[in-house]
Amino acid sequence: MTIQVGDKIPSATFRVLTAEGPKEVSSDELFSGKKVALFAVPGAFTPTCSQRHLPSFVEKAAALKAKGVDTIACTAVNDVFVMGAWGKQSGADDKVTMLADGNGDFARAIDLELDATRAGLGKRSQRYSMLVDNGVVKALHVEAPGKFEVSDADTMLKDL
Repeated sequence: MTIQVGDKIPSATFRVLTAEGPKEVSSDELFSGKKVALFAVPGAFTPTCSQRHLPSFVEKAAALKAKGVDTIACTAVNDVFVMGAWGKQSGADDKVTMLADGNGDFARAIDLELDATRAGLGKRSQRYSMLVDNGVVKALHVEAPGKFEVSDADTMLKDL
């Protein structure tokens, strides 16, 4: 069943690219005791993701943090090196943590996996955003296929 408002984030492991190389980050480490604005994209370097979704959070990072968000994080079913390169190219730097869900384990665990095999993209994550407070989902905005209307940073700001 798809994750819902009020649900606890399941246990998962992401990877982030650091100056020392790839590092594993557990969902507990990421969400415990923090308010996190998490958003997911179908793929790094894809048009809507690169031109609108990630930039909306990069541009609004200061406003989100001013409203109490501790961490802004982007996840995609891409490897850690792709996520690191995309974050660097997009100016995410210290604004957005780029979380690789390389095998799609997290996307499957929250039942927001996207089957894009017909487009030659394999299994991905659906586009969504969620506000997570101390590991519990407080707001969730899942996009309809092919849409980008409710998972942007402005919508997240309204949730705060």
